[in-house]
Amino acid sequence: MNLFESYQLGKLKLKNRIVMAPLTRSRAINNIPNDLMATYYSQRAGAGLIISEGTSPSVNGIGYPRIPGAYSPAQIQGWTDIANRVHEKDGKIFVQLMHCGRVTASENIPEAGETLAPSAVKADGEMMTDSKGPVEHETPRAMTLADIETAQNEYVNAASQLIKAGVDGVELHAANGYLMEQFLNPKSNVRADQYGGSFENRARFIIETTKKVVAAIGADKVGIRFSPYGAMNDVNPYYEDLKELYVYLASKMKDIGIAYIHLVDHRGEMGAPEFKTEIKETIKGVFAGTIITGGEIDSAQKAQQVIDNGFDLAYVGRAFIANPDLIDKFKNGTSLKEPNPDTFYTAGAEGYTDY
Repeated sequence: MNLFESYQLGKLKLKNRIVMAPLTRSRAINNIPNDLMATYYSQRAGAGLIISEGTSPSVNGIGYPRIPGAYSPAQIQGWTDIANRVHEKDGKIFVQLMHCGRVTASENIPEAGETLAPSAVKADGEMMTDSKGPVEHETPRAMTLADIETAQNEYVNAASQLIKAGVDGVELHAANGYLMEQFLNPKSNVRADQYGGSFENRARFIIETTKKVVAAIGADKVGIRFSPYGAMNDVNPYYEDLKELYVYLASKMKDIGIAYIHLVDHRGEMGAPEFKTEIKETIKGVFAGTIITGGEIDSAQKAQQVIDNGFDLAYVGRAFIANPDLIDKFKNGTSLKEPNPDTFYTAGAEGYTDY
C-alpha cells in the first residue's frame, strides 16, 4: 500500500494515509477557536486526516493556557468555521476531546470549573499559566459517581455539538496521562469502587464513555487514542496488567465498532521508555480495524515504513508545524523547515501561520 494512495476510513475517503497528529498550540484566546486557528488548519488540509489539538469537553477539562473547548456556543461556532475552511480544501478533520483531569492549574480553569480526577492523587510536575508562569499541579478532588456520569455526558454533548458544527468526527484522548488514562493507570487511580482495582474496572470509564458517544454520533465518527508504556504527566509506564488491559480495551473497541485506534509512540525525542511487549502489533491484531501510529516521522520513507509494517495510517506531528505543505514536500523529497520551539505555545501568528 502506497502512502499517497487514498484510504477508506469508515464512510470517509481520505486522500492519503498521512494523519496530522494533535498538536497543542495554545492560540485559542479565552478558550474559543478563532480565525487564526482556521487559517492554520486550512493550511495543513493536505493531510489525509487532521486530528485537532486537544479540546476540552468541559470547563473542568481545561488544563493548559489558551486551549480550545467545545462546550459553549462561541466555541462550537469557532469549530464550525474551522471545519468549513478545512473542507474547502478537501480536507477531513476530527476534533480530539481532551479532558486534562488533574493535569492543570486553577489559574487556567474557567470560572465554575474545578480540578477533578479519578483519585485525589497529585501529579508531579508543573503547569504553565499566563498569570503566574509555571505552578505546581494541584491535588484534585476525587470524582464521585455523579461526577463520573456528568463527565461522560460532557463528552457526549461536546461530540454531538461538534458533529452538528460540521467536523467529520471526534477522537477520545485516552493517552498521555489525561483524565481517561488517569482512570487506566494504577498510579493515578487508587479507587476501591467499580472504577478502580482490576483492569476491567479501570477501563470502565473509557468503555462507558465511548459507548455513549457512539450512541450519540455513530461509531464511524469516533476514534480513540492510547499511549501504552507512555510516561507523560506522571503515570506509571510499567504495571503488571498493562498488556491485559490494552488487549481488553482493543477487544471492547472492536465490539463497539469505532473508526480507529490511534497509538502514540513517545520513544525517542519524547523520552518514553522502551516497550516491554509488541503492544502495537498486539492491539492491531485484536482490534482488526484501522490503526494510526507513528513516532518521529520526518520523511515519506519513515511514514511509508509504518504502512509497510502492517499499520494503516501514519501520524506526523512536529514536522507539520513548520511545513504546512508537508504532503507536497514528502512527495517531492524536499527538505523540511525546522520549527521554532519558542513559538510553540505563544498567542499569535508568529511560528504558527507564517511558515
